[in-house]
Amino acid sequence: MPPALALLRPKQWTKNLLVFAAIIFTARFGEQDSVIKTLAAFFAICLVSSAVYAVNDALDAEKDKSHHKKKNRPVAAGKISQTNAFIIAVIVLAVGLGIGAWVGQMLLSGLTVYLILQVIYNVFTKNQPILDVFTIAAGFVLRAGLGAAAIDATISGWLLFCTGSLALLLGFGKRRSELLSNGTESRPALEGYTEKTLDGLVIVSSALAGISYGIYALQSPTASVHPGLIFTAPIVLFGIARYLLLSMGDRGAEEPENIVLKDGPMIVTLILFAAVAVYAMSAGPVPLLAAPVQQPLP
Repeated sequence: MPPALALLRPKQWTKNLLVFAAIIFTARFGEQDSVIKTLAAFFAICLVSSAVYAVNDALDAEKDKSHHKKKNRPVAAGKISQTNAFIIAVIVLAVGLGIGAWVGQMLLSGLTVYLILQVIYNVFTKNQPILDVFTIAAGFVLRAGLGAAAIDATISGWLLFCTGSLALLLGFGKRRSELLSNGTESRPALEGYTEKTLDGLVIVSSALAGISYGIYALQSPTASVHPGLIFTAPIVLFGIARYLLLSMGDRGAEEPENIVLKDGPMIVTLILFAAVAVYAMSAGPVPLLAAPVQQPLP
């Protein structure tokens, strides 16, 4: 991979697929304008997040040289100078924010909030146990919100809660893998964690994610119109269980994104979930399955 492209960490762009949640769960994937705006929002957040990665690599180059994996990053390996890394970051950021402005003020505001969140993380919270992962999770929830902002839609609180819980699962899983692989040397926040604590946090996060998605698929306003969403719930539960099996088993020391992207059943699960979700949002009432009754608020 060319050093300039590696600097942008395209493998991390998979996190930004959450932008598509809004267009799927509002059943607006048949509207050309919504599709274009969602794709634009996806590329915008990819570029903005890549600009943050490039700046981080430039600032952390000296420290990364002593890390067994991070030493291969373009700046730390001497393939790109710090100055050029900053220039690339500025260009990519400008293009990303420009795309956001083209889509609309709401998306541009969301991208700005994302940048502020990244500054908060890198300056303060990344060294604070628990708070570090919660800040990362907030970024995932914001990604889902950006998709809604792009098409001027609303999104269920239960879906956002599930997104945050899944992000906590991945975040604590990542901290667990770092602790098992490198001890507390790779990042200061790890000094506040233990393997036992992280095991518990991973399990609690997975339970919250499964329960919240189940409630969303059964009792949300979206589910009342599209009761077939319940068929996506077993797929989500299987994906969570599969991730726990892999991350807390022999592959526990791997990066969470590698576990997801290199495991055949996980890839099939993601594709199946997307296909069933699109079908559920397109289909009408399901035979023998009653639609949830929404009770009026007092």
